[in-house]
Order: sequence, then C-alpha cells, then structure tokens
Amino acid sequence: MGTSRYDRAITVFSPDGHLFQVEYAQEAVKKGSTAVGVRGQDIVVLGVEKKAVAKLQEDRTVRKIALLDDHVAMAFAGLTADARILINRARIECQSHKLTVEDPVTLEYITRYIAQLKQKYTQSNGRRPFGLSALLVGFDYDGTPHLYQTDPSGTYHEWKANAIGRSAKTVREYLEKHYTDEIKTNVEECIKLALKALLEVVQSGGKNMELAIMRRNEPLKMMEPDEIEKFIAIIEKEKEEEAEKKKQKK
Repeated sequence: MGTSRYDRAITVFSPDGHLFQVEYAQEAVKKGSTAVGVRGQDIVVLGVEKKAVAKLQEDRTVRKIALLDDHVAMAFAGLTADARILINRARIECQSHKLTVEDPVTLEYITRYIAQLKQKYTQSNGRRPFGLSALLVGFDYDGTPHLYQTDPSGTYHEWKANAIGRSAKTVREYLEKHYTDEIKTNVEECIKLALKALLEVVQSGGKNMELAIMRRNEPLKMMEPDEIEKFIAIIEKEKEEEAEKKKQKK
C-alpha cells in the first residue's frame, strides 16, 4: 500500500509510525531560506539569507527576522504566511503574560508556547501543520542569553548555535566545527561566526544577508549592509592570511 492512504488526514499514523503531513511540513522548511543563530555570553546573533528582491518591490516588506517582545527575536525558515500568524500569536502571548504576571516572558516560556501551538496543528482534524521552523534568541530578565529552535512537529531544543532552512545540515556542521568557548566570550567573534556559517551557503556576500544582534540590556539592532560588508572584508582578509600561513608551512 502506498503512502497516499496515510497522508490524506493529518491524524492518521502510517504502519511504521510516521505522520506524513508533519514530514511534508519539514520538507517545506528545507526549501526555506537559511537562518543561523549563535548564542554568546553577552550577545545573541541571528543571521538570515536574504532572497533577491524584485526591482519594483518594497524591500522593507520582505522580512525574515521579527521582534516578539523587547527582549525576544525570532528568525524563521519555511512558509512566510504561516510565520506571520505564529509571530502575531506569540506577540499577543508576550503582552498578555506581561499584563498577567507583571514579568516579561522567559525565552523558554515563549518557545514552549510556540511549540505547543505547532503541536496542536499535528493532532487535530481539518488543519495542516505550520510549515516553518523557528530560531528564537534573547535574554531572560536575569540576563541569561538563550537560543531555542522549534520545528513543525512541535518539538523544541536549546542550542549554543544552530541553523534551519536550506542547507541547514552544511551550516550546522560548520558551526559544530568552529564554535568554541573563546568565541562565546567575544562579541565580534560571535558575529563573525554567524556570518562565516551563512557564507558557507549564501552566494555574493553581504547584500544577500540580514543580521540582527542583541546585547544584554540593549534593544535588538539590525546591522546595516555596509557594516556587514566590513565584517565580511575582515573575514576574507583572515582567510587570505590563513592560506598564506599554510603555504609558508609547506
């Protein structure tokens, strides 16, 4: 029997325990533009691949990074329309939590809220899962930095650095290889690591990237394109110096 019998309704398991609709949603994520998150000691960084904007299109209306609260930012990979719904729901939850409890949400609380919402859509009839993964970064009110990732199945995990979207595996492998405790404590190195990881898969440098940084007790800052280019120039220079050293060793 083909898969088609089991992927009609979202609530039906296949005999080997798969929920095909959820797996299809995960495929939609893999087609989305790449997003990277890096958690440092005093900084959290989000970087996203920026698709080329049509000549007559307003650039500001194409956004992959959103602020959920003053201290929480989110980047996503997958279906933008689904993300918009999720972002609005999360923003409302952040505000109502603040009104009810008089404290801002913790990063884990709002991540869990998003994950629960996604999970609900894998278990109820007549709906389809959200076709997006999300990276959430920010600082709790005690000043602790966090980076969480959620996926369409409703699971969530905390990471030191991670990637979602197109070529996420390649980027994650790069991060695993290069993330160190020295980088964690250095603000500039965290920014450079996020950019280097994106450069693994994004062509033509800074103009095809967006970078958001948040330092402890400071608002989210979107990096200007020329600032990104400066960092990329430093990265290129370091690469050249490294290559030169290798040559001399030989």
